[in-house]
Amino acid sequence: MNQQATLGGGCFWCLEAVYQQVKGVHRVESGYAGGKAADANYDAVCSGRTDHAEVVRLEFDSSVISFKQLLEVFFAIHDPTTLNRQGNDLGSQYRSVIFTHDDIQKSIATELVNHLGESGVFDSKIVTEISDLPPYYPAEEYHQNYFNLHPDQGYCTFVVSPKVAKFRVQFRDLLI
Repeated sequence: MNQQATLGGGCFWCLEAVYQQVKGVHRVESGYAGGKAADANYDAVCSGRTDHAEVVRLEFDSSVISFKQLLEVFFAIHDPTTLNRQGNDLGSQYRSVIFTHDDIQKSIATELVNHLGESGVFDSKIVTEISDLPPYYPAEEYHQNYFNLHPDQGYCTFVVSPKVAKFRVQFRDLLI
């Protein structure tokens, strides 16, 4: 059964590059969600004026991969304990957020965050926001499939590539 998920965990290039390699994920699109402005584009979002987060919208087959499994990957490839920051990327556009598409996703996300918080997997408190899906805006075309098109670009080499490598080792069973 085809479903959607919308996740933000720092720069959307990182999430996109990982989820493109997950079996059962049919489409990954970088975009923006969660802001107060009526529209979103890269310059406005990066300025911090819109409060949008950089996100990825996933289309996935829940008979192949569950929403919970997608979230397990999500929590492994970014730091959910830093507020409005991932590494050197600073600002609310880089926040950790799960925009749920229905009450089932909200329940699964809340349960997993609580479990991870109680388990001590992370040294600090998880600050991942869990919210109902707000309006979503696709990112500009030049942001789509960015890592695959620009693997030698500096950010891709030093930030995206290590996250992809970590995913490939930790989640071999989920690789396409």
